[in-house]
Order: sequence, then structure tokens, then C-alpha cells
Amino acid sequence: MNLIWASILIPVATAAVIAVANARAARSLAALGSLASLGALAVFAWQFPAWSTGAVFPEPCGCAWLSSINATLGVGFDSVSLLLALLEAFLIPICVIGSWSAISDRQREYYGWFMLLHASILLAFAARDVLLFYVGYEFTLVPLLFIIAIWGGPERRQAAHKLFLYTFLGSLFFLGSILFVGWQHHASTGLWSWDMGTLSTFASARLPANTQFWLFAALLAGFAVKVPLFPVHTWLPLAHNQAPTAGSVILAGTLLKLGTYGIFRLALPMAPEGGAALAVLASVLCTVAVVYAALICWVQTDAKKLVAYSSVSHLGICMLGLFALNPVGAQGSVLYMINHGLSTGALFLLIGMAYERYHVKDMDQIGGLAKRMPVWAFFMVFFTMSSIGLPGLNGFVGEYLCLFGTYIATADASTGYPGLLGPGFALVAGTGLILGAMYMLLLVGRYVFGPLREPKADGHGKHDGSHGHDPHGAGHGHDEGHGDLTGREIGLLVPLALVCLFIGVYPKPMLQAIGPVVERTLAPYPAAVERTLKSQPQAAEAAKAEPKEDDRG
Repeated sequence: MNLIWASILIPVATAAVIAVANARAARSLAALGSLASLGALAVFAWQFPAWSTGAVFPEPCGCAWLSSINATLGVGFDSVSLLLALLEAFLIPICVIGSWSAISDRQREYYGWFMLLHASILLAFAARDVLLFYVGYEFTLVPLLFIIAIWGGPERRQAAHKLFLYTFLGSLFFLGSILFVGWQHHASTGLWSWDMGTLSTFASARLPANTQFWLFAALLAGFAVKVPLFPVHTWLPLAHNQAPTAGSVILAGTLLKLGTYGIFRLALPMAPEGGAALAVLASVLCTVAVVYAALICWVQTDAKKLVAYSSVSHLGICMLGLFALNPVGAQGSVLYMINHGLSTGALFLLIGMAYERYHVKDMDQIGGLAKRMPVWAFFMVFFTMSSIGLPGLNGFVGEYLCLFGTYIATADASTGYPGLLGPGFALVAGTGLILGAMYMLLLVGRYVFGPLREPKADGHGKHDGSHGHDPHGAGHGHDEGHGDLTGREIGLLVPLALVCLFIGVYPKPMLQAIGPVVERTLAPYPAAVERTLKSQPQAAEAAKAEPKEDDRG
């Protein structure tokens, strides 16, 4: 069997087995299924021949799915989509094994939904047919909705409803856009095709500039909800805060990356004229998100909500690098997608581990936990440093490239990629990063260090939460006691830490793998940006007027 399809179908088969298995066996089956899926994808990655070329391998097959409109089951990876799929396959076993002590009720349903969520995310990253991509992209909503609505906190239903409404309505923009491009291709050539490469080539070459403008706007509107970009971000903090720990890890780790990946894979190559025309507006929204979310983080007392809002700020930086429209910023953006998934996913995991012991996330009630849990405190500091971009850890490389790519994105850029942003955008975003470092260090100062603050225990030996009961009472919470991390928990965190350290010290292999794909995606943009610059007569007239004034003087 094709190893790509094996990595996707193994979790589906696991979910089917879990549905009829003994409830006690559900978690072990889920762990085995997720590790088998990771193994299949790792073997494929080991044999992958196109790391340095940017090519798609294997070539999409012609297996019919909807034969009347030539929709196929074509799957394949280039180096960018393969790296994101490996991130997903790496995080899922951590989420499953990390849930062993956290989920006690309805375990078969929980692990079954997690396996289906895993399969749908992998399908979205692997799909080479836009309709197949839409199926994987949209189906992720179903398992996540149940995971939050059943095993989430006291506001879980509100969070699930908001998640569904925002992301489903956003997906309608995406669906309408790809149907329009497919119909235009059929009207022009007489043939139906839903292959990503075919439609991207057709749309970028054959659609007029004003049509590309609205196409890019629609695709951006659809994917921005999933990222999420300001101002359609408000569903994310509530979803993170109410989701069980593993749900937050996978939401931050890879689900949000479906939005950033969609912009990179579809919006940018399909509509370069629209991308160039809307780059400044999109970048303004990104910089607002960076600063606005950072300021909100300053006033948060809930540790999990603080990290959730930080994702809005971080992904603003990620998208800013992409809208720089040059290889430096785009390489940084793709690397940032991976780094954010590792660092922020680990932080959610650590907050969940502390929550299992105290059932409290409010830093007004709990803090100074280094005195109780020094091993936990070490990992908390390590991943915080990774998140704020400490040189030598993974976060630094992506942040630096995003900001540098934004800084050099000027009209007279000597890189061969003229840009529309420049030092002003980089300065504002850099200010947001400084604010981000400050609020994350405040989190560490209150939550990890300082005087020990513990909530009072109730008569049963458990700690009272801010609501007087376990906020994740729906099956979220075996009490781990007051001790430090267990061997199982340390075993989950060590691989994450090693990967973060490796990327920070030696990012060259990943950057070399990302580079060719980025250059292929951005190939139409130098000409598109030049046309956009020439269409700004006020700027051109101002440039011409300055020497005339000097001459008169």
C-alpha cells in the first residue's frame, strides 16, 4: 500500500477497532495506531527523494473519486507539506499518551475522535486535489467539535458553537473560490480539473487582475478564520481555554497551520495579482494582531488563556513573513509554522500537567510551582524560552527570518523580489515581539517562580478551582497528586525539547528543504509586485516631484 495512504488510513482503522473494543483498551489502541501512522510517514520521509528539489512526490494519481467532474484521490508531498504532516504525526502520539491520566470518561469515543482528527489533518496536508483537500480541511471540524463539547470546560458548548460557526462560515468562502476557479478552467478549456498545480497555473496566467483580486480576497477570508488573523480570531482563546489539554496541543500544533498552509498552498500561487494588491492590507492586520494580542496577554491571569492569546500574536508574525512576498520571509514563515506547533503545543501540555494536579489555572491562586515541581519548572522555562525566540532554540530562526524578510520587502530591494512592506512593518512587529517576551517572562515569574501559592484542598484532598469544582469535570481529571512529573510525562516532553534544540542549533537542513518550494510559489510575485507599484501613481508622482523641488531651490 502507498505509505501516504497507509499513514492516513491506519488511524481510521484504529478508530473503527476502538469503537468495538473494550473501553480499557481504547487508549492503548490509540497509542499503537498513532505510532504506526507516524512510522509509515517516517519511512516515507526517509525515502523521500525530493527534499532539495521542491518537487511533489509521488506524482498525483488519477484514481477517480468523482469521475463525472474528474475529481481524483491524488495525494503527494513536497517538502513543506511533508514537514507539516510529520509535525502532526509527531504530536498525535504525545497527545494520546498525554491523555491517559486526564481522560477517564467515555474513553472509546475520545480516542476514536482523536484518530479521525489525525487522519483528516494528514489528508489535508497530503491532498493534491483541491476537493480532496477541502474534505480533509473541513472534516477536522467534526472531531474537534465533539472533543471540546464533551470533554471541555464549563463553557465547552459555547466554545464549540463559536468554533463551528466561525470556521464553517470561513470555509464557505474557500469552497466558493475553488469551485469558481474549477468552473473557469472548464469554461476555458472544456475540461474539468481539480489538481492544485493545474488550477494554480491556470488561475495565475488566465484570470484577469481584478478577478484575481477578488479570488485572493475570498481565499484569504476563508483561511484567515482558521489561522486565525485579526479580527476573526475571537473563537480561538475560548476554544483553547475550554478544550482538554490534548485538544489544545493539536489545535495549536497543526490545526491552525491548515489556515497558514492554505494561504501558502492555494491563495498565493492562484492569485499573484491579488496577493500583491492585498499584501499591505493583510500585513496591517498581521501587525495589529501582533501588538493587540500581546497587550491582551499582559492582563491575563489564566495561564492557558494567556498562551492562547499569544498564538494570535505569534501567527501574526508568521503571516507577516509570508506577505513579505520574498523567499527570506516565506522560509521564515514556514519554519515558524513548525516551531510554533512545537513550542506552544509543549506549553499547553505543561499547563495541562499542572492542572491535573491542582485543577486551577488562575495565577492569582497558584504560583511558585518550581518549589513543588522542579522538573516541570525546567521544561516550562525551556519551552518559554523557545516560544519567545531565544537564540539557540527553534523560535529564534523563524522569527528572525520573518522580520528580516519584512524589513527588506521594499520597492528597491536588491534580492530580486521587490516588496510593499519595509522597515516600518518590521519595527511594529518587532515591538510586538518585545512585548511578547515580557508577558511570557511574567508568566514564568508568577507561575513558576516566586512564593509558593496553592489553592486550598477540599475535604476529599482535591484542590478547589475558581468555580468550586473541576472546570473540566466532563471526564478530565485523574488527580496526579502534588508530586513532580512522572516518567511518562517526562518521556512526552523530552522528544519535543530535543527537536526544538536541534532546529535552533542546526536549522540548515529544514531551510534547504523549504527553499525550493518557496521559490516556486513566489515565482510570479516580482512581476506582480512591480505592476502593483506602478499602479500607485501618487507614489510615482511624489518620487518625480522631489528632484524638481530641489532644482527650483
